[in-house]
Amino acid sequence: MSRARQPPLVTGISPNEGAPWTKVTIRGENLGTGHNDLIGLSICGHNCLLTAEWITASKIVCRVGPAKDDKGEIIVTTKSGGLGTSTVSFKLLKPERIGILDQSAVWVDELSYYDMRTDRNKGISPLSLRPANPLGIEIDKGKVPLKDLENMFPRMSGDFTSENFSATWYLMENHSSTSFEQLRVAVANLKKQASKKNEGSLAYVKGGLSTFFEAQDALAAIHQKLESDGTEKVGGSMTQRLENVLNRASETADTLFQEVLGRKDKADSTRNALNVLQRFKFLFNLPLNIERNIQKGDYDVVINDYEKAKSLFGNTEVPVFKKVYSEVETRIEALRKLLLDKLLETPSTLHDQKRYIRYLSDLHAPGDPAWKCIVAQHKWILQLMQNCKEDFIKEQKGTHTHAAMAGVGLEMDRSSALNRISLPAPVKRGGSFQTPKDDSWHYKSPQQVRFVEKLSDVVISQLPNFWKLWISYVNGSLFSEKSGQVEKLKKNARQRQNDFKGMIEEVTRRLVQLVRGALLPSSLTELQLRQYGGWDTKTPLSGAWLTQVIHTVRLSLEALSALEIPNDLLQVIQDLLQDLRVHCLLTTLQHTEEDVKRLAEKEDWVVDNEGITSLPAQFEQCMIQMLQSLKEPMECKPGEINEQRLLIILSNCQYLERHTFLNLAEHLEKNSFTTAEKIIRVSIEALRQLDEYLFETYVEKKSDPIVGSLEPGIYAGYFDWKDCLPPTGVRSYLKEALVSIISVHAEVFTVSKELVPRVLSKIIEAVAEEMSRLMQCVSSFSKNGALQARLEICALRDAIELYLTSESRVSMIITSFKQAVEALPQLQSGTDKKCVIANDL
Repeated sequence: MSRARQPPLVTGISPNEGAPWTKVTIRGENLGTGHNDLIGLSICGHNCLLTAEWITASKIVCRVGPAKDDKGEIIVTTKSGGLGTSTVSFKLLKPERIGILDQSAVWVDELSYYDMRTDRNKGISPLSLRPANPLGIEIDKGKVPLKDLENMFPRMSGDFTSENFSATWYLMENHSSTSFEQLRVAVANLKKQASKKNEGSLAYVKGGLSTFFEAQDALAAIHQKLESDGTEKVGGSMTQRLENVLNRASETADTLFQEVLGRKDKADSTRNALNVLQRFKFLFNLPLNIERNIQKGDYDVVINDYEKAKSLFGNTEVPVFKKVYSEVETRIEALRKLLLDKLLETPSTLHDQKRYIRYLSDLHAPGDPAWKCIVAQHKWILQLMQNCKEDFIKEQKGTHTHAAMAGVGLEMDRSSALNRISLPAPVKRGGSFQTPKDDSWHYKSPQQVRFVEKLSDVVISQLPNFWKLWISYVNGSLFSEKSGQVEKLKKNARQRQNDFKGMIEEVTRRLVQLVRGALLPSSLTELQLRQYGGWDTKTPLSGAWLTQVIHTVRLSLEALSALEIPNDLLQVIQDLLQDLRVHCLLTTLQHTEEDVKRLAEKEDWVVDNEGITSLPAQFEQCMIQMLQSLKEPMECKPGEINEQRLLIILSNCQYLERHTFLNLAEHLEKNSFTTAEKIIRVSIEALRQLDEYLFETYVEKKSDPIVGSLEPGIYAGYFDWKDCLPPTGVRSYLKEALVSIISVHAEVFTVSKELVPRVLSKIIEAVAEEMSRLMQCVSSFSKNGALQARLEICALRDAIELYLTSESRVSMIITSFKQAVEALPQLQSGTDKKCVIANDL
């Protein structure tokens, strides 16, 4: 049965060496799901589970025990993953051993040590008694590695307190660069220390000789008295009588000084309490300070004070400290709730959202506040869009007064986000609404037009900050490093990319459906009409107002594109634009047709000097106005051409010419249509014209970026054909061009494999001509430059050889490559030819 999780894997330990009881941080993968899941931890063969502290699935903190092995692996064992492995090791440094070199009034237990696991001092280590510099001269740590010393002196040690002490080792390790004169001084120092110790011991005994004698006499007298009092007497033994006397004296003293001692004890208690309050006034004043700072909005101060208190008193066992700290935690929990409520409030600025998210991250708030904010903002934007539609529907039904209508329209016009949004230069030059100076124009415009402008304003004012909030969420800039959760939260963000993509799709889809409900109700289903429709469409919009709508939607699309939102998320807006342009064209033509029909009613039959009436001039003016009004709807902006649809139309045109029209010609002949041949010929000619136009449009869109990238790529990094290194292969610009050609091949092949040769040969022809032009423009080549150029031309020619199917195209492409090669200096040696062939392969 396979485990639910992968075995633990240790990939790092810091520090990677140290003495026993060194605190280390272990990092890796699958290190358990919690404290209870961790069942084993060994370092250098020593069980360290007792001191282990599980932090996360990728981090454990523990202390290294006194292992027997000098170097070994770090093995983690969990219930969920079993026995783990390690890619790193830990080196255990041997502690320095104590040698008793100085006098001591007490016996030093060499086994006593400072227990770092519990932070309790169990005794003073004899290591502290060791002299730091026994030779008394400056220590100069040599450059001889420890491993070399261990190999040179096996089973020896440079520790002068060790039984296996090696003087040579010690001198090489600490005095490898010391002069001979300094070593002579060291010898003299050692002699002085030895004589001083001997003299010190003797002086120590001589100076305390009388004290020793007095102590000896006193001890002997006490011993003799106790021996003579060995039998029990009437009054008891001497020790018993002495104890009774001392007890009575103590009781009498307590009686005499009980009141004084009581006052003293009370004063001492008060003094101690004041000292504690003064010493820990930060903690005792913290609950009140938190309340004050929250009221003032100084959340940074609150967070810093809380972090300090948590580090000092978070694990305290003192009851009074625990009580005060629990009050601090209660107020911090209330602050978390307050900040979360402020974060989810709408509307709010992007600056405030980032600020509250950072505060909640520093306070280790549960869950993911950033994602909660994103979800709340998404719902807010959708609600704003729906409210916008409902307000205009109510206005249309007469629930708003005329003055309110005017106020809403004018206010929206003056503060339109489409005018405030930061757009690229081309958008700014022609992106503002061309509103007449007369303020009455706006609220006299049709409601559907004002609705589209207001709806676009809502989206453009809200979506940029929504998108920027997501970008900050993904790259982790919303969270501070001290929270310790940056990587975890960034991982959460990456896992929610599809969810956020769905939010953007829902916003753009809602925008499109609301606009369709107001202007193109026939493009919606019955269910969608009930949700997004409800408009009075008895009076259709004219072509001029539809042109204004197209202008508004285009500005919205350009503004969203400037945010670098992926094009696939904006495709629905591009489709809406296409349908609006078609609708505007049909409406304009229909109204023009009606206007032309009504011209007969305006005929006055008054003939001028040229023998004509005013009717021809009126007809001409009507047609000119129509063409002017269709200028913007007919204009196709960048990004509005659906390249896949172009390919589909080309494929359909090809099928119509090869199959459909031939079948129609047969049916026309069978049904005795005498003009069948002319009908088919004219139809095929018109079809070919359409096919050629669409084909040139598609090839231009695909070839221009590839061709345009060649020259900047060739000279990237100040490349010079006269001064370059020997070639080691083709450069990046050519690889990128080939990748782009492959992408076009894949796109065309998914629609029609029969179109691949036709499209690819045309694009390759443009690339070959550009390469030929660039090579012919170079004034001179160095030897290495000529080799590099020849290599890249040959590599390009060989890579695209499979696509050269059309004979006319083949000759033109081959000619271009031949001209490019002829512009290069000829190869001078066989070595150069081998170099080109080797790199080409």
